[in-house]
This record gives sequence, C-alpha cells and structure tokens, in this order.
Amino acid sequence: MLFIRLQLAIGFFMPESQAILDESIIAMPIDNKNPNWRSSTKMVHGGTTRSPFGETSEALFLTQGYIYDSAESAEARFMGEEEGYVYSRYANPTVSMFEERMCLLEGAEKAFATATGMAAVTAAIACQLSAGDHILAARALFGSCRYVCEKLMPQYGVECTLVDGKDINAWKAAIRPNTKVLFLESPTNPTLELVDIAAVADIAHEAGAKLIVDNVFATPIWQKPLELGADIVVYSATKHIDGQGRCLGGVILSDREWMDESLYDYYRHTGPSMSPFNAWVLLKGLETLTVRVQQQTNSAEKIAQFLFEHDDVNRMLYPGHPSHPQANFAAKQMIRGSTLIAFELKGGKRRSFAFENALRTVQISNNLGDAKSLITHPSTTTHKNLSDEDREELQITDGTIRLSVGLEDVDDLLEDIDKALIASA
Repeated sequence: MLFIRLQLAIGFFMPESQAILDESIIAMPIDNKNPNWRSSTKMVHGGTTRSPFGETSEALFLTQGYIYDSAESAEARFMGEEEGYVYSRYANPTVSMFEERMCLLEGAEKAFATATGMAAVTAAIACQLSAGDHILAARALFGSCRYVCEKLMPQYGVECTLVDGKDINAWKAAIRPNTKVLFLESPTNPTLELVDIAAVADIAHEAGAKLIVDNVFATPIWQKPLELGADIVVYSATKHIDGQGRCLGGVILSDREWMDESLYDYYRHTGPSMSPFNAWVLLKGLETLTVRVQQQTNSAEKIAQFLFEHDDVNRMLYPGHPSHPQANFAAKQMIRGSTLIAFELKGGKRRSFAFENALRTVQISNNLGDAKSLITHPSTTTHKNLSDEDREELQITDGTIRLSVGLEDVDDLLEDIDKALIASA
C-alpha cells in the first residue's frame, strides 16, 4: 500500500476533483512487484506510483523541494524517522519509479539513477575507493571509461592496472592486496569481445573486491551480470533504455547494503542525480525496451550474415554469429547477440569514410541503441584519444566501423549498406 500526499494550488480543476484534493492522505494500492510478472510486463507496470487522479501514464513531478506539515515533520524526515522526500537531488517520485522499474528488470535490490551513463560509471567506481587503493580493469573499454580508470582516479592516489579482459590468468596475476574494484564491459566497445563475468567475479570476491560491469552493449534483455556474480551493474540509459535519441541518463544497480554503505553519501553530496523529466522519458522508453531490442537484434543477425559474406569486409564481429571468436562462450553468457555489429572494411580510413558518406538510411552518429540505425568510425570518434599502440592492441583499425542497428525495415538497411559498399569501392 502506497500513501501519497498531494498539496496542490490549482485554480482550474473540475469541481468533482475537489473531493479528492480535500483528502490529505489517500491510499493507492499498487501491486508493482508481482513475482509472476515476466520481463515485458515489468517494463510496463513495474514501480508505478499513481496520484489520486489515477493517471494512466506515470506522473511527472517537476519539483526541487518538498513541503512538510510541521517543523517536527521536517526534523523527522531529515533524521530518517519519517518516510518521504526531502530534496530532488536525493530522491524524487518520478526518478524513484524509474529506479524501481530498473530493479525489477535487472533483479537488483536497489538503484540510483544518474544524469548520464558516465556519471553512473564514475560514481560506482569513485564512491568505494580511497588513496592507496587499486582498480583493476579490462583494457577494452569505452574511451571515457578508460579516462576515469587511467587518468582521473590516479589523480586521487588510486592505482590502476589494465589487462586483457579475455585472459582470466591476466586478471589473477594483476590482483594486489589493495585491489578494491574490478571493472569491465562485455561485450566491449567497439570490437564486441566478451569477458567471462562469472570467472572475473570469482577472482574479485576471493580478493575481497567488488566487480562492476558495464552492461550497455548486451542490454538488460540479453545479459544479467548480477546473476553471473557481478556486484554492481551500470548503464548508460541514454542508449537502449531511452533508445529514441531524446535524453541522457544513467543508472547504478546493486544490493541494498552496498548502495547504502558505499554509494548513498557520495550520491547525496556530489549530486550526479537524474532530472525528473529525463526519468519520465526513460520510463516511457522502458515500456517498449523488450520489443525494440528483440527487433533490433533480429535485424542485426541478418546484417551480420550479409557483412560476413561480403568480399569487401576483412572481418565481421557479432557475438550471435558462429564466426565470432568466442561464439560458444557468447551462447553461454548471453541470451542473444546484441544490437551492435563491428566490421573492418578493406581500404582503411578512406574507404570507411566513403562508405559512411554514401549511406542514406543509416546515419552517422557516435550514439548507439537508438531506434535509428547509427554508424561511427571509432578510431576518429569514440576511441580517438587512445594512442595508436592502444588502438592496435584492441584491434581498432582505420577500417573498423561500429554499426548500431535500429528499427528500420531490415531490407531497407541491407539495400542501403549494399549500395554504400558499391559506391565506396
């Protein structure tokens, strides 16, 4: 049973609404944790809190602060002795609905929503590290994630080691007595290699450390890091969760103890919180997440096969394709192969640019997970700040292209890609 207090000053509501507003406390029974719900149903109904107006769509609470009935109530609220909201930097009803729905999807006990995906990554790492600690991360990371690990945290006395994420022995060898955090993404950006989450989790726990997994490329539909042993999962909700190019957002999910003891104070005082409006947009995105990701994956599988067979493609990387170097492991760790494809064109940067410029349906953008198919050249965009040696080590060549498959008709996408390959030859 949820109790919702409304104190509104509206001069144009219908007379019959007055009776509702006259009641200061109104009970709204909402069963938003039905254990029998499947994933798609959770994404439509999970976490919903309705006002006395009984709105169909989630309410958007655009407020910074909250009113207390008395000074005693304010004191009790700040002491944690009375339930309720204090300030929207800490928590907000609309943001809370998004967090609860993400918990239901991910199987987490608690979540904190953030302004961006990188705010989620940075907060999850920084909140549990101090000078003298050590972070161990996979080498294949998004450029900004590498910056946080390699450049930002060492400024505050935190040591960092990067390893080949695929090599479990490398993880074991790099563990130190002061290792507190292990961090990885799987599949990786942009070359879609996989890291054994369960094996790395075992290494982390044996050392008394926490494992953080960036699960953006897999999506919460096709991979469940917490079930595989990860301690913390982070998302850029900007990607598939919104999935329609509208707003930024991020989210951190874990067990209640870690969230309360490690993240809560950091989140409360440093202010990476999500805006209520963005939370509302993301709630709308979650309603269609399952059907979008399923359709995008269906199309990605067909496009991956087309690229695999094309003479102008040196190599094609897609976790759901038999040609992937880790195809057997992908089938074990993931439900399906994601909405992303990486491929290397013959002809390097010149050919890659000509190919991108010849596309008409697929659009050039460094974003991903969108309803629109998007393509980018990682060595000059998302991973441009890496050294030539680092890019070579990660097999990001001048011919490497990352394709995020959208919701267009797959035949239109195939025709567009085919024509662009011919035009760029």
